[in-house]
Amino acid sequence: MRIGELSRRTGVPTRLLRYYEEQRLLSPERADNGYRDYGEAAVRDVQQIRGLLDSGLTTEMIRAILPYLSGPDEILLPADRLTDETAALLQAHVDRIQSRIDCLARNRDRLTAYLAAVRPGGAP
Repeated sequence: MRIGELSRRTGVPTRLLRYYEEQRLLSPERADNGYRDYGEAAVRDVQQIRGLLDSGLTTEMIRAILPYLSGPDEILLPADRLTDETAALLQAHVDRIQSRIDCLARNRDRLTAYLAAVRPGGAP
């Protein structure tokens, strides 16, 4: 399928699809006329890329794990293929996620305490 069709099927603008190609997240074939030709699997790949980007992963991290994704809920990265660099990237991301969770929990607790203090009867 051509880039316009992939865009329609995924809801991702063609400009972003070209960016994903520049970042080596997508590798379409090229037709004789130079047009990009995407296989059916590109739909799933784009959906996974969007989900991973939305979760905060960088394109560098996605490029490292994308070949091992078998679906939205599973990463099949054999231990012998996990490089120290990729492991460090993923661990840094896990650490950032945990920091955000901790910050959100602190803010939630502060807001809950504030509401309890200012509401009549202290009920949340």
